[in-house]
Amino acid sequence: MSNKISYQGEAGSNSNMACTELFPDKEAVPCASFEDAFSMVENGEADLAMIPIENSLAGRVADIHVLLPESQLQIVAEHYLRIRFDLLGLPGSTIAGATEVHSHIHALGQCRKIIREHQLTPVIAGDTAGSAREVRDWNDPTKLSLAPPLAAELYGLEALATGVEDDQTNTTRFVVLARRQDLPNRSTMPESVITTLVFQARNVPSALYKALGGFATNGVNLTRLESYMVGSGFVATTFMVDIEGHPDDLPVRRALEELDFFTWEIKILGSYPASEHRQNTVASFV
Repeated sequence: MSNKISYQGEAGSNSNMACTELFPDKEAVPCASFEDAFSMVENGEADLAMIPIENSLAGRVADIHVLLPESQLQIVAEHYLRIRFDLLGLPGSTIAGATEVHSHIHALGQCRKIIREHQLTPVIAGDTAGSAREVRDWNDPTKLSLAPPLAAELYGLEALATGVEDDQTNTTRFVVLARRQDLPNRSTMPESVITTLVFQARNVPSALYKALGGFATNGVNLTRLESYMVGSGFVATTFMVDIEGHPDDLPVRRALEELDFFTWEIKILGSYPASEHRQNTVASFV
């Protein structure tokens, strides 16, 4: 075992924070791309990968829905991270003296109020924590960074304002990936389980209705449904679905049998315990 967990982004990013929250004893290894993070696990250089899959404000994370089904990895856990941004600058700098704020495009979009309030010019960077590193390296007090709190400590910056995100409920859902193996036995898992799968449906009337009918008739709850086209022919649609339950549960097994009748290339990407965040959120709405 390598005792490492890979993630996309620079040290101090939200993905880094997710790794340290869920696996404080593992070495979190930054990667330049999602493909690199996947490869570290596939090649045995890391035990796990922490990958963002969707955000409560921005929606699904681009590319993951394509990379995950094609990989040799499977989902073994999920983690929800409350997204927080601080406005960071060089020691001694001030917001009043700044003219630019740098960050990832999603972070800039999620912190519009403070940007407008101080009439800062937003500048897109490749990564939130990377923008903090750049502000340190530029050594220019007129340039600020919007980055997670961890980045301030790592790059020697000061938090000129904390918790500046517009929406205090902003949350990203991450999935933890490991090398593909047999699904865990139902008897070894908690009662609350999520199964993620992908399947293809023909681009014909009622295809999705028929494909998902088995989940409805068997009382299986769908918590997520994403669609995307495959290939250039626009004749088949791939769907990524999260359901409550394990394939060994009788209702889920029956639903999957019906799904198989109306679709093809069904692939289960993992069955894993539902996070406490998911369970608490559901309970609050009951």
